[in-house]
Amino acid sequence: MITGMKVSIVVFELNEIDGMQAMMPRIKREWYDELIIVDGGSTDGTIEYARKNGYDLFVQKQRGVGAAMNEAVRKVSGDVIILFAPDGSFLPEMIPPIIQKLEQGYDIINVTRYSQGARSYDDTIFTSIGNKCFTAMANVFFGRYYRFTDFLYTYLAFRRTLVEELKMDSTLMTWGQIFLLRGAKRNLKIAEIPSDEPRRIGGEVKVPKLRAAVQLVTTIIRERFFED
Repeated sequence: MITGMKVSIVVFELNEIDGMQAMMPRIKREWYDELIIVDGGSTDGTIEYARKNGYDLFVQKQRGVGAAMNEAVRKVSGDVIILFAPDGSFLPEMIPPIIQKLEQGYDIINVTRYSQGARSYDDTIFTSIGNKCFTAMANVFFGRYYRFTDFLYTYLAFRRTLVEELKMDSTLMTWGQIFLLRGAKRNLKIAEIPSDEPRRIGGEVKVPKLRAAVQLVTTIIRERFFED
């Protein structure tokens, strides 16, 4: 844990029983002060598993991953927040390096799959092209502030006070991308940490690709030209 700083982990999930059983035991208790699971209304035993194992869990009021993040970051009390998806695609072992970077004074940590030898084992040819295209688009519009190597991973950590400072009240699935763009535009200290992305464990990808693509395009344009 960060000396003098309280670390909160927000685990967001929906019907991820296989991933929860595999990944949650790998998050060591000494890495955090507070861990909250926000559930999207699971029916596969995820809720029962979490409560049986003593995790603090609540079911979100509004549907969607953006709503989950928006509700959860307001329930934690830590000085810094780490967002974690337990579907197998986020490596828990990255939590200590993330905390070390936060300790160095960075405002936002963005884990990247496409830098310094890191790679995604979960990518298809289509998701790989999409990830690179949207990262390139973000850099075209925001490159004067910050250049990303991975814009879509959403393995993020940040100072909790930024939730209010950046006026993060969106429930869009692009919540994480909005956070990054607003942080970049305000010249906050952003660090990227490379990490492989393993293949997800069980279940199906919850994000509808066409809808996500439309929201990403509109998010980048809106945040560049229409948001303070």
